[in-house]
Amino acid sequence: MSIPRQIVLLGSTGSVGSQAVEIVRANPERFRVVAIGGGGSNVELLASQALELGVEAVGVARASAAQDLQLAFYAIARERGWSSGDYRLPKIIAGPDAMAELADWPCDTVLNAVVGSLGLAPTLTALRAGRTLALANKESLVAGGPLVRAVAKPGQIVPVDSEHSALAQCLRSGAPREVRRLVLTASGGPFRGRSRAELGAVTPEQALQHPTWNMGPVVTINSATMVNKALEVIEAHELFGTPYGDISVTVHPQSVVHSMVEFRDGSTVAQCSPPDMRLPISLALGWPDRVDSAATAVDWTRAHEWQFLPFDDEAFPAVRLAKAAGLAGRCRPAIYNAANEELVAAFTDGRLPFLGIVDSLESILADAPDYDEPGTVEDVLAAESWARAHARTRVAAVTEGS
Repeated sequence: MSIPRQIVLLGSTGSVGSQAVEIVRANPERFRVVAIGGGGSNVELLASQALELGVEAVGVARASAAQDLQLAFYAIARERGWSSGDYRLPKIIAGPDAMAELADWPCDTVLNAVVGSLGLAPTLTALRAGRTLALANKESLVAGGPLVRAVAKPGQIVPVDSEHSALAQCLRSGAPREVRRLVLTASGGPFRGRSRAELGAVTPEQALQHPTWNMGPVVTINSATMVNKALEVIEAHELFGTPYGDISVTVHPQSVVHSMVEFRDGSTVAQCSPPDMRLPISLALGWPDRVDSAATAVDWTRAHEWQFLPFDDEAFPAVRLAKAAGLAGRCRPAIYNAANEELVAAFTDGRLPFLGIVDSLESILADAPDYDEPGTVEDVLAAESWARAHARTRVAAVTEGS
């Protein structure tokens, strides 16, 4: 009998992390979680996960949450009827370096589902430690691509995002020299088919009504502006080394074909499955092997109609803008991502019109200082700090002029 793969889960209380726990729970012979970590906003769930999984260490990025976490352990112990000393308390690691310390914990695979730039340092730590990295933190590649490329070994990163997981699966069908292009699929968001002129009066309430996925507000609005797909293009370039000119986007409203690879002989290989993140998460944990019955397959006993529509660059210029930022380098992708987060917040607060999100992004990128390629995490954070401040200044100017 094989030894279970040792897993560290970073961001265990979030959506991806919680589903990873479900997969581990259903496959104890395949996986064992040795450490978990979170931001510190949900210490009750973190403590419950830690005790259920029997982890060796648990971390919180917010140092002030350490005492709350310890109290949560004792509260759960009382609820379960454990007297003092009847359970083993894992090591608690707290502070801004906690996730990076956990990424260096002895294990086979680190799942990085941390949100934001906080995820870049643990990504680099896991790679330097020689772990397989199941990556769900987009900032690692979007903002820190050059840093990640400098330390990652071939095949060391396994993507968790459904589109990039699909590409990784499709790329198994041929040698790198046989690939012509990568094709990312997009649902089209809530405003699929609308012209730019029809997007001028869009409200935050309308932008938050995604037709397929139930996601957080930032990701949902990124889907409406197509910024999410733009960021995925940058990630695909960084993950697979494919030139930006060989990465395309097509609109697929049904969200069943998660992405495709076109080969030089004219064939296209697609990965399809009903929308369910358990499939790419389980594949990343078990890579290169699959996990039996991780998700429901397509029901081929009934009729299906799948559409593929051209991507409208005029109405949704975010992808074009991201490719230009990626080609320019010098922290432009990090600026793109950080500024967008500020602009999305301004839109949801009613301080910026919908079209102002990407229009402002373009202006901010044009005004960006002539940075060098980032050599450290601090370089990335400095560029992001400039982007956020510049975005807030631009929003204030728009608000005053309205």
